[in-house]
Amino acid sequence: MSSEYGTKLKVSVFGESHGSAIGVVINGLPAGYKIETDELMKLMDRRRPGANNLVTPRKERDVPVFLSGLKDSVTCGSPLCAMIENHDAHSSDYSALLDTPRPSHADYTAAVAFKGHADMRGGGHFSGRLTAPLCIAGGIAMQILAHHGIYIGAHISSIGSIDDVAFPTVGLTREILVSAGKKGFPTLDDSRGSSMRSEIESAASDNDSIGGVIECAAIGVPVGLGEPMFDGVENRLSSALFGIPAVKGVEFGAGFKSAKMRGSQHNDAFLIESDRITTETNNHGGVLGGITSGMPILLRVAIKPTPSIGKEQRTISLSRFESTTLSISGRHDPCIAIRAVPCVEAVVATVILDLLLEGTHNGNL
Repeated sequence: MSSEYGTKLKVSVFGESHGSAIGVVINGLPAGYKIETDELMKLMDRRRPGANNLVTPRKERDVPVFLSGLKDSVTCGSPLCAMIENHDAHSSDYSALLDTPRPSHADYTAAVAFKGHADMRGGGHFSGRLTAPLCIAGGIAMQILAHHGIYIGAHISSIGSIDDVAFPTVGLTREILVSAGKKGFPTLDDSRGSSMRSEIESAASDNDSIGGVIECAAIGVPVGLGEPMFDGVENRLSSALFGIPAVKGVEFGAGFKSAKMRGSQHNDAFLIESDRITTETNNHGGVLGGITSGMPILLRVAIKPTPSIGKEQRTISLSRFESTTLSISGRHDPCIAIRAVPCVEAVVATVILDLLLEGTHNGNL
């Protein structure tokens, strides 16, 4: 099982949803950066379960315990290990799922791949709970990147058929970038956010769930990071983003809309502004040929509906090898996209820091 990514900065996630603890080991963090705990907890709290009536009521404080890698809150160059203890697990809610796998969940594939030995309580190592350690790594990476003028932010782009306004493709400021993350419901337009809340509440009242799209951007990323073809910036970001449970699609810049454009519409004209080369538009999403262009990195991530729903669904009994039905109880998010916003930011931050370390002499910042 591979739960590690990165080249210079290696992030390894461990634990299971209902195990004693979950955590992360980060190799390659540059030494000498002070990590503000309060700032890290703001990111953790945005992902934390039980925060409001639109997310799972599971109560976890998600306060990381640092076992190594920090001395007096300053990175010391050795591998950083942090863990989060699990306190509010209701494993009995999942006992029936060992025999009757949830449609569109990893219950079935995990049972086959690991010959029935995987700990699937609460989704086990496949659970969205494992994004909490990702947020530890990403929160630390974001603080280091800020020292170098690189900032990352995200918002809910859509829930169901309700769309938020988009990030501006050029002229994106830090204030706009981080504004949604300061709100209880992370949209740029509050009225559209209210409509999205109603959409989620409607699905939940119908014992159902709903999907969404998250838009994320990074500004201040220098020109020239990345490689062509198979080790490009888009490749690296996509690979890591698909590690977030429920991600089903990633697009950059104009994305799939590019396929409906002519070259004259899609091409981003080069300009010179204050001795700096920029582009008039940003349909390329900040990456050309796998290499950063200096424009904002713009991407969108599709999040599927939560598979665990109260509606009756068709499944099979593994032990009896026959068809049956399943109605799922327990505590589940009616819309995963809400709590996935900081997770997307976190993953993007770790990948960009990894790229930045690769682009510096001996990986030293």
